Amino acid sequence: MKILSAAEVDAALDDLALIDRLGAMFRAGCEMPLRHHHTIAQPTGLGSADAMLLLMPAWTLGQSTEKGASHLGIKVVTVFPDNGKRALPSIYGQYLLLDGTTGQTVALLDGTMLTKRRTACASGLASRYLSRPDARRLLMIGTGALAPQFIRVHAKVRPIEEVAIWGRRPDQAARLARELSESLPKALARPIAVRAVTDRRQAVGEADIISCATLSRTPLVEGDWLHEGQHVDLVGAYTPQMRESDDEAVRRARVYVDTRAGALKEGGDIVQPLANGTIAESDVIGDLYELTRGQCAGRAAGDASSITLFKSVGAALEDLAAAELAVTAR
Repeated sequence: MKILSAAEVDAALDDLALIDRLGAMFRAGCEMPLRHHHTIAQPTGLGSADAMLLLMPAWTLGQSTEKGASHLGIKVVTVFPDNGKRALPSIYGQYLLLDGTTGQTVALLDGTMLTKRRTACASGLASRYLSRPDARRLLMIGTGALAPQFIRVHAKVRPIEEVAIWGRRPDQAARLARELSESLPKALARPIAVRAVTDRRQAVGEADIISCATLSRTPLVEGDWLHEGQHVDLVGAYTPQMRESDDEAVRRARVYVDTRAGALKEGGDIVQPLANGTIAESDVIGDLYELTRGQCAGRAAGDASSITLFKSVGAALEDLAAAELAVTAR
């Protein structure tokens, strides 16, 4: 059995190779039961918030992978909201990859790093279909652990020359901008300008691609701020109560999701405008299954006027594809 640490998972995964692998997996499909959510009650007398256990299984069918072997995988994630009081991360994750024919354990991988890498690359896959090929200006809203991943991936998919970073805490945005100003040109092997911004409305108006990775419950991207040709990438707001865009943004855009089963039930950016009648389910043009299979149209060649919006909440298929790639790449 292989054991891959976070650093080893990170080193094993190339962004563009993972985007290709995700595209192949969405085209081929796999079995993906609904994720399991289990509340873990904490001692009430201590005023602790309840914890949560998440189980995300998926498996390939027959001889469907590049190496001729099927796999079964499951990600186990724990969320303990009070861990911050203990100076510990709130979220831990591990991924167990099994042989799909015998059930034998193949590998145990760090699930937190696996999730970061596959989440960013799923947005990169969507961007291939939905953003303008000449997109050069990226706005990143959010300064958490996912932000550097999304910035790097978007800059590999499109010829990004300028990156603006906005965060609720300007000092964090400035610090991230300084770090990426040094590391990003090396990762891309080309010059790229990175800066922190404080005027979110102006930054949205100047961007070709707007990527959001936050825990916001109120909109951060307003439809009145958008202009023709932009692509909006929403990856936070993973519960129905959370939101990164307002109704007008969703109404104006051509809307796509990672999976209909997940985004239409879990992502507040889609769930809320569906509930209030701003859009209908038929207004969601396609998901990554349909885009990769050519069953729906993305951005047409030369289309510089459409606003596209991609909402992602994550899928176990993505974890399985990333785990298979990480193991075979080692």
